[in-house]
Amino acid sequence: MAELSASEKSGRRTSQKKLSVRVDLTAMVDLAFLLITFFMLTTSLSKPRAMSLAMPFKGPPGGVAESSTMTICLGNNNQAVFYRGMADKPLSTPAIVNYGKNGLRRAIIETGKEIFKTTGKNMMVVIKPSSHAVYANLVATLDELDITKVQSYAIADISTKDIELLKQQKAY
Repeated sequence: MAELSASEKSGRRTSQKKLSVRVDLTAMVDLAFLLITFFMLTTSLSKPRAMSLAMPFKGPPGGVAESSTMTICLGNNNQAVFYRGMADKPLSTPAIVNYGKNGLRRAIIETGKEIFKTTGKNMMVVIKPSSHAVYANLVATLDELDITKVQSYAIADISTKDIELLKQQKAY
């Protein structure tokens, strides 16, 4: 609680009374610790979310038709180059896109529809990060694949032909 005490001071002038105030903060500290403890015990922490990853079975590698393949090469400056098929003979003209719903997401959706319309199969996406790509771009690409519900994808090493395509598009 609060307590007032008066003390007299004598000096040359007339005697003056000086009041000093002393506030006991013990109850306030106890209340603060009780509130901190209450909020720590009643708060629920967010659980980490992870994307499921299916690893291939051991055995001979299976082939995928070039007509149902989309290749995404990750370059620098938050840019990616995509094309259908393989780098030796792309089935579509390589195009440069950025990340996001108007860039890579739109390209994945449109290419998936085109592949399904021509082959009747779901597409296989091959992601090839270059040495100039940032890890965040790989994560953004995987997020876009998850958002667009692409069922089959792989992360592969980039070839020299893919690097040449990135250089032609000024994304390397």
